[in-house]
Amino acid sequence: MLVALPPVPADVVFPTKMWQQAAPPARALRRGLPSLVEEAVAEPQPAPESRTDALLVAHCGRVVAEGYRAGIGPDDQQPSWSMAKSMLHAVVGILVRHGRLRVAQQVAAPEWAKDGDPRAAITLDQLLHMTSGLRYAEDYVDAEVSDVIKMLFLPGADDTGAFAAALPLDHSPDTVSNYSSGTSNIISRMIREIVGPHDAYGRFLRAELFDRIGMASATPKFDKSGNWIASSFCFCTPRDFAKFGLLYLRDGVWNGERLLPEGWVDYGRTPAPAQPTDTDRGYGAHWWLLRDDLGTFYASGYLGQYIFLVPALDLIIVHSGETPAERRDHVVARVQRIIDCFRD
Repeated sequence: MLVALPPVPADVVFPTKMWQQAAPPARALRRGLPSLVEEAVAEPQPAPESRTDALLVAHCGRVVAEGYRAGIGPDDQQPSWSMAKSMLHAVVGILVRHGRLRVAQQVAAPEWAKDGDPRAAITLDQLLHMTSGLRYAEDYVDAEVSDVIKMLFLPGADDTGAFAAALPLDHSPDTVSNYSSGTSNIISRMIREIVGPHDAYGRFLRAELFDRIGMASATPKFDKSGNWIASSFCFCTPRDFAKFGLLYLRDGVWNGERLLPEGWVDYGRTPAPAQPTDTDRGYGAHWWLLRDDLGTFYASGYLGQYIFLVPALDLIIVHSGETPAERRDHVVARVQRIIDCFRD
Protein backbone atom coordinates (compact mmCIF):
# COMPACT_ATOMS: atom_id res chain seq x y z
CA MET A 1 0.00 0.00 0.00
CA LEU A 2 1.54 3.30 -1.09
CA VAL A 3 1.69 6.21 1.34
CA ALA A 4 -0.55 8.99 0.00
CA LEU A 5 1.12 11.92 -1.68
CA PRO A 6 0.65 15.17 0.26
CA PRO A 7 -1.95 17.77 -0.74
CA VAL A 8 -0.82 21.12 -2.07
CA PRO A 9 -0.64 23.68 0.78
CA ALA A 10 -3.13 26.45 0.11
CA ASP A 11 -0.77 29.32 0.90
CA VAL A 12 2.32 28.19 -1.04
CA VAL A 13 3.31 29.36 -4.52
CA PHE A 14 4.91 26.83 -6.85
CA PRO A 15 8.61 27.78 -7.22
CA THR A 16 8.64 28.21 -10.99
CA LYS A 17 10.63 31.42 -10.58
CA MET A 18 12.09 31.00 -7.13
CA TRP A 19 11.58 29.03 -3.96
CA GLN A 20 9.75 30.58 -1.07
CA GLN A 21 11.69 30.23 2.16
CA ALA A 22 10.49 29.64 5.69
CA ALA A 23 11.84 28.77 9.10
CA PRO A 24 11.86 25.06 9.91
CA PRO A 25 9.01 23.86 12.12
CA ALA A 26 9.71 24.08 15.85
CA ARG A 27 10.16 20.33 16.21
CA ALA A 28 12.87 20.33 13.53
CA LEU A 29 14.69 23.17 15.29
CA ARG A 30 14.52 21.37 18.63
CA ARG A 31 15.98 18.25 17.05
CA GLY A 32 18.94 20.07 15.58
CA LEU A 33 18.16 20.45 11.88
CA PRO A 34 20.38 23.56 11.40
CA SER A 35 23.35 21.79 12.97
CA LEU A 36 22.87 18.72 10.77
CA VAL A 37 23.01 20.89 7.65
CA GLU A 38 25.95 22.95 8.87
CA GLU A 39 27.95 19.87 9.85
CA ALA A 40 27.28 18.24 6.48
CA VAL A 41 28.95 20.99 4.46
CA ALA A 42 31.73 21.79 6.95
CA GLU A 43 35.31 20.73 6.37
CA PRO A 44 36.89 18.41 7.28
CA GLN A 45 34.16 15.81 6.79
CA PRO A 46 33.58 13.20 9.50
CA ALA A 47 33.67 10.53 6.79
CA PRO A 48 37.14 10.15 5.22
CA GLU A 49 37.47 10.95 1.51
CA SER A 50 33.95 12.37 1.42
CA ARG A 51 32.48 15.78 0.95
CA THR A 52 29.04 17.35 0.83
CA ASP A 53 28.87 20.24 -1.62
CA ALA A 54 25.22 21.14 -1.11
CA LEU A 55 22.37 20.08 1.13
CA LEU A 56 18.85 21.48 0.73
CA VAL A 57 15.69 20.72 2.69
CA ALA A 58 12.22 21.78 1.49
CA HIS A 59 9.13 21.24 3.64
CA CYS A 60 5.55 21.81 2.51
CA GLY A 61 6.73 23.57 -0.65
CA ARG A 62 9.22 25.96 0.96
CA VAL A 63 12.98 25.78 1.49
CA VAL A 64 13.57 25.55 5.24
CA ALA A 65 17.29 24.73 5.37
CA GLU A 66 20.15 25.02 2.91
CA GLY A 67 23.92 24.73 3.16
CA TYR A 68 26.89 24.84 0.77
CA ARG A 69 30.54 23.91 1.08
CA ALA A 70 32.98 26.82 1.08
CA GLY A 71 33.43 28.13 -2.47
CA ILE A 72 30.10 26.73 -3.70
CA GLY A 73 26.78 28.55 -3.82
CA PRO A 74 23.13 27.98 -4.73
CA ASP A 75 23.68 29.01 -8.36
CA ASP A 76 26.42 26.45 -9.01
CA GLN A 77 25.40 23.45 -11.09
CA GLN A 78 25.92 19.99 -9.62
CA PRO A 79 26.13 16.66 -11.44
CA SER A 80 23.10 14.42 -11.56
CA TRP A 81 24.82 11.18 -12.42
CA SER A 82 22.06 8.56 -12.21
CA MET A 83 19.47 10.97 -10.84
CA ALA A 84 18.98 11.67 -14.55
CA LYS A 85 17.29 8.26 -14.76
CA SER A 86 14.40 9.55 -12.66
CA MET A 87 14.16 12.61 -14.93
CA LEU A 88 13.97 10.18 -17.84
CA HIS A 89 11.00 8.54 -16.12
CA ALA A 90 9.26 11.93 -16.23
CA VAL A 91 10.02 12.38 -19.94
CA VAL A 92 8.59 8.94 -20.72
CA GLY A 93 5.51 9.93 -18.75
CA ILE A 94 5.08 13.09 -20.78
CA LEU A 95 5.16 11.07 -24.01
CA VAL A 96 2.71 8.57 -22.54
CA ARG A 97 0.37 11.45 -21.73
CA HIS A 98 0.71 12.65 -25.33
CA GLY A 99 -0.12 9.15 -26.61
CA ARG A 100 3.29 8.76 -28.25
CA LEU A 101 4.54 5.93 -26.01
CA ARG A 102 2.93 3.06 -24.09
CA VAL A 103 4.69 1.30 -21.23
CA ALA A 104 3.45 -2.07 -22.48
CA GLN A 105 4.90 -1.63 -25.96
CA GLN A 106 7.78 -3.75 -27.15
CA VAL A 107 11.07 -1.98 -27.81
CA ALA A 108 11.70 -1.70 -31.55
CA ALA A 109 15.49 -1.89 -31.33
CA PRO A 110 17.15 -2.51 -34.72
CA GLU A 111 19.66 -4.80 -33.00
CA TRP A 112 16.77 -7.12 -32.10
CA ALA A 113 15.04 -7.18 -35.48
CA LYS A 114 16.29 -10.58 -36.61
CA ASP A 115 13.59 -13.27 -36.57
CA GLY A 116 13.65 -15.26 -33.38
CA ASP A 117 15.68 -12.77 -31.35
CA PRO A 118 14.28 -13.16 -27.80
CA ARG A 119 15.20 -9.55 -26.98
CA ALA A 120 12.44 -8.36 -29.31
CA ALA A 121 9.88 -9.25 -26.62
CA ILE A 122 11.35 -6.75 -24.12
CA THR A 123 8.92 -3.98 -23.20
CA LEU A 124 9.42 -0.39 -22.15
CA ASP A 125 7.93 -1.35 -18.79
CA GLN A 126 10.68 -3.92 -18.24
CA LEU A 127 13.39 -1.40 -19.11
CA LEU A 128 11.93 1.11 -16.66
CA HIS A 129 11.81 -1.56 -13.94
CA MET A 130 15.42 -2.71 -14.64
CA THR A 131 14.06 -6.21 -15.23
CA SER A 132 14.71 -6.57 -18.99
CA GLY A 133 17.09 -9.51 -18.52
CA LEU A 134 19.77 -7.85 -20.65
CA ARG A 135 23.39 -8.37 -19.67
CA TYR A 136 24.98 -5.29 -18.16
CA ALA A 137 27.80 -4.85 -15.65
CA GLU A 138 27.16 -1.69 -13.64
CA ASP A 139 30.70 -1.41 -12.31
CA TYR A 140 32.33 1.98 -11.75
CA VAL A 141 35.91 0.87 -11.05
CA ASP A 142 37.09 -2.04 -13.21
CA ALA A 143 37.18 -0.86 -16.83
CA GLU A 144 37.79 -4.41 -18.03
CA VAL A 145 34.44 -5.70 -16.83
CA SER A 146 32.41 -2.48 -16.60
CA ASP A 147 29.81 -1.88 -19.27
CA VAL A 148 28.99 1.55 -17.88
CA ILE A 149 32.59 2.75 -18.32
CA LYS A 150 32.68 1.36 -21.86
CA MET A 151 29.35 3.00 -22.67
CA LEU A 152 30.00 6.46 -21.21
CA PHE A 153 33.51 6.76 -22.54
CA LEU A 154 34.79 4.26 -25.13
CA PRO A 155 33.92 2.30 -27.20
CA GLY A 156 30.19 3.02 -26.72
CA ALA A 157 30.22 6.76 -26.08
CA ASP A 158 29.23 7.81 -29.61
CA ASP A 159 25.88 5.98 -29.43
CA THR A 160 25.10 4.93 -25.89
CA GLY A 161 21.73 3.40 -26.75
CA ALA A 162 23.18 1.23 -29.52
CA PHE A 163 25.99 0.03 -27.25
CA ALA A 164 23.52 -1.15 -24.60
CA ALA A 165 21.06 -2.69 -27.07
CA ALA A 166 23.82 -4.84 -28.57
CA LEU A 167 24.30 -6.77 -25.34
CA PRO A 168 22.77 -10.27 -25.05
CA LEU A 169 19.87 -11.51 -22.96
CA ASP A 170 20.91 -13.37 -19.80
CA HIS A 171 17.53 -13.85 -18.09
CA SER A 172 13.87 -13.99 -18.95
CA PRO A 173 12.32 -10.52 -18.53
CA ASP A 174 10.77 -9.69 -15.15
CA THR A 175 12.64 -12.48 -13.33
CA VAL A 176 15.87 -10.73 -12.24
CA SER A 177 16.59 -7.16 -11.16
CA ASN A 178 19.75 -5.83 -12.78
CA TYR A 179 20.38 -2.12 -12.31
CA SER A 180 21.65 -0.95 -15.68
CA SER A 181 22.57 2.46 -17.04
CA GLY A 182 22.39 0.88 -20.46
CA THR A 183 18.65 0.27 -20.27
CA SER A 184 18.10 3.97 -19.56
CA ASN A 185 19.95 4.91 -22.72
CA ILE A 186 17.94 2.41 -24.76
CA ILE A 187 14.84 4.22 -23.49
CA SER A 188 16.40 7.56 -24.32
CA ARG A 189 17.08 6.34 -27.85
CA MET A 190 13.37 5.47 -28.17
CA ILE A 191 12.59 9.06 -27.22
CA ARG A 192 15.18 10.39 -29.66
CA GLU A 193 13.42 8.54 -32.48
CA ILE A 194 10.18 10.34 -31.56
CA VAL A 195 11.34 13.90 -30.82
CA GLY A 196 14.53 14.09 -32.89
CA PRO A 197 18.25 14.14 -32.00
CA HIS A 198 20.61 16.76 -30.60
CA ASP A 199 18.99 20.22 -30.42
CA ALA A 200 15.51 18.88 -31.18
CA TYR A 201 15.76 16.54 -28.21
CA GLY A 202 17.03 19.37 -26.02
CA ARG A 203 14.20 21.67 -27.08
CA PHE A 204 11.69 18.97 -26.23
CA LEU A 205 13.16 18.51 -22.75
CA ARG A 206 13.09 22.22 -22.11
CA ALA A 207 9.62 22.91 -23.51
CA GLU A 208 7.89 19.91 -21.96
CA LEU A 209 9.67 19.60 -18.62
CA PHE A 210 12.42 22.00 -17.60
CA ASP A 211 10.75 25.29 -18.55
CA ARG A 212 7.39 24.15 -17.21
CA ILE A 213 8.71 23.89 -13.67
CA GLY A 214 11.42 26.54 -13.82
CA MET A 215 14.50 24.31 -14.02
CA ALA A 216 16.44 27.04 -15.84
CA SER A 217 19.82 25.57 -14.91
CA ALA A 218 19.11 22.08 -16.28
CA THR A 219 21.80 21.07 -18.78
CA PRO A 220 21.51 17.60 -20.30
CA LYS A 221 24.46 16.04 -22.14
CA PHE A 222 24.09 14.29 -25.52
CA ASP A 223 26.23 11.73 -27.29
CA LYS A 224 27.35 12.02 -30.92
CA SER A 225 24.21 10.25 -32.16
CA GLY A 226 22.08 12.99 -30.59
CA ASN A 227 20.92 10.80 -27.73
CA TRP A 228 20.46 12.34 -24.28
CA ILE A 229 22.76 10.29 -22.03
CA ALA A 230 19.87 9.92 -19.62
CA SER A 231 21.64 7.31 -17.56
CA SER A 232 24.02 9.88 -16.15
CA PHE A 233 24.11 13.49 -17.28
CA CYS A 234 21.89 16.43 -16.43
CA PHE A 235 23.61 19.21 -14.52
CA CYS A 236 21.42 21.38 -12.27
CA THR A 237 21.51 23.61 -9.24
CA PRO A 238 20.29 21.97 -6.02
CA ARG A 239 17.23 24.23 -6.04
CA ASP A 240 16.32 22.98 -9.51
CA PHE A 241 16.82 19.37 -8.47
CA ALA A 242 14.39 20.14 -5.65
CA LYS A 243 11.86 21.53 -8.16
CA PHE A 244 11.96 18.22 -9.98
CA GLY A 245 11.34 16.46 -6.69
CA LEU A 246 8.39 18.73 -5.96
CA LEU A 247 6.81 17.79 -9.29
CA TYR A 248 6.73 14.18 -8.08
CA LEU A 249 5.52 15.00 -4.56
CA ARG A 250 2.67 16.91 -6.25
CA ASP A 251 1.68 13.84 -8.30
CA GLY A 252 2.96 15.26 -11.60
CA VAL A 253 0.86 18.43 -11.34
CA TRP A 254 2.55 21.83 -11.41
CA ASN A 255 0.64 24.98 -10.50
CA GLY A 256 -2.65 23.33 -11.46
CA GLU A 257 -1.39 21.87 -14.76
CA ARG A 258 -0.94 18.13 -15.10
CA LEU A 259 2.43 17.40 -16.73
CA LEU A 260 2.64 13.67 -15.97
CA PRO A 261 -0.19 11.19 -16.50
CA GLU A 262 -2.47 10.46 -13.59
CA GLY A 263 -0.93 7.57 -11.66
CA TRP A 264 2.54 8.03 -13.20
CA VAL A 265 4.20 8.97 -9.93
CA ASP A 266 2.64 5.93 -8.25
CA TYR A 267 3.93 3.78 -11.09
CA GLY A 268 7.45 5.06 -10.42
CA ARG A 269 7.29 4.31 -6.68
CA THR A 270 5.58 0.91 -6.88
CA PRO A 271 8.00 -2.02 -6.41
CA ALA A 272 9.15 -3.66 -9.65
CA PRO A 273 8.26 -7.33 -10.33
CA ALA A 274 11.81 -8.40 -9.38
CA GLN A 275 13.77 -6.63 -6.64
CA PRO A 276 17.49 -6.12 -6.02
CA THR A 277 19.10 -8.84 -3.92
CA ASP A 278 22.38 -7.07 -3.17
CA THR A 279 20.94 -4.17 -1.18
CA ASP A 280 18.24 -3.38 1.36
CA ARG A 281 16.86 -0.73 -0.99
CA GLY A 282 13.84 -1.41 -3.18
CA TYR A 283 13.36 -0.40 -6.81
CA GLY A 284 10.33 0.91 -8.65
CA ALA A 285 10.41 2.31 -12.18
CA HIS A 286 13.61 4.38 -12.45
CA TRP A 287 13.14 5.41 -8.80
CA TRP A 288 14.66 3.85 -5.69
CA LEU A 289 12.55 2.96 -2.63
CA LEU A 290 13.75 3.46 0.94
CA ARG A 291 11.23 0.93 2.31
CA ASP A 292 10.37 2.99 5.39
CA ASP A 293 7.04 3.80 7.03
CA LEU A 294 6.88 7.24 5.38
CA GLY A 295 6.76 6.09 1.74
CA THR A 296 10.18 7.59 0.93
CA PHE A 297 11.37 7.19 -2.64
CA TYR A 298 14.35 8.82 -4.23
CA ALA A 299 16.58 9.54 -7.20
CA SER A 300 20.12 8.34 -6.63
CA GLY A 301 23.36 9.15 -8.45
CA TYR A 302 26.97 8.03 -8.33
CA LEU A 303 29.12 9.47 -5.51
CA GLY A 304 26.21 10.50 -3.33
CA GLN A 305 23.81 12.57 -5.42
CA TYR A 306 20.27 12.28 -4.04
CA ILE A 307 16.75 13.68 -4.23
CA PHE A 308 14.78 12.13 -1.36
CA LEU A 309 11.00 12.54 -1.39
CA VAL A 310 9.07 11.80 1.81
CA PRO A 311 5.32 11.85 1.09
CA ALA A 312 4.13 11.43 4.68
CA LEU A 313 6.03 14.56 5.73
CA ASP A 314 5.83 16.61 2.48
CA LEU A 315 9.62 16.72 2.57
CA ILE A 316 12.36 17.01 -0.07
CA ILE A 317 16.06 16.54 0.69
CA VAL A 318 18.67 17.20 -2.01
CA HIS A 319 22.27 16.12 -1.44
CA SER A 320 25.18 16.84 -3.79
CA GLY A 321 28.80 15.93 -3.20
CA GLU A 322 31.37 13.20 -3.58
CA THR A 323 31.02 10.16 -1.39
CA PRO A 324 32.67 6.80 -2.20
CA ALA A 325 30.27 3.88 -2.46
CA GLU A 326 31.55 2.37 0.77
CA ARG A 327 30.55 5.56 2.61
CA ARG A 328 27.03 5.74 1.16
CA ASP A 329 25.50 4.61 4.44
CA HIS A 330 27.03 7.64 6.15
CA VAL A 331 25.12 10.03 3.85
CA VAL A 332 21.88 8.09 4.05
CA ALA A 333 22.11 7.97 7.84
CA ARG A 334 22.38 11.78 7.91
CA VAL A 335 19.38 12.05 5.60
CA GLN A 336 17.41 9.78 7.89
CA ARG A 337 18.33 12.00 10.86
CA ILE A 338 17.04 14.98 8.90
CA ILE A 339 13.82 13.10 8.15
CA ASP A 340 13.44 12.28 11.85
CA CYS A 341 13.60 16.01 12.64
CA PHE A 342 10.19 16.41 10.94
CA ARG A 343 8.37 13.46 12.43
CA ASP A 344 5.54 14.25 14.84
